Amino acid sequence: MDTTTLPTKTNDMITLSIDGMSCGHCITAVTKSLSAVPGVRVESVAIGTAQIEIKDASTAGQAVAALEASGYPARTTTADAPEAGKVSRGCCG
Repeated sequence: MDTTTLPTKTNDMITLSIDGMSCGHCITAVTKSLSAVPGVRVESVAIGTAQIEIKDASTAGQAVAALEASGYPARTTTADAPEAGKVSRGCCG
């Protein structure tokens, strides 16, 4: 994971790009995984993306690690960092 794009202030809203999501079950699984990470508040989850509020950059890394442990490869996104190709994993991919 490239930490150069991670926010450094406290309580930042970030967007995660998440591979392998294809259905409502995936949305539920991702929401549950993110909600279990201390310091993360889930704002929204949709197929392929999640918006979360984090307390610091290390929390973002923990959120990405939790998703990857659940079978959903993820990365933080920024306006100047285009998404890489999708990798099919998760529950239905």
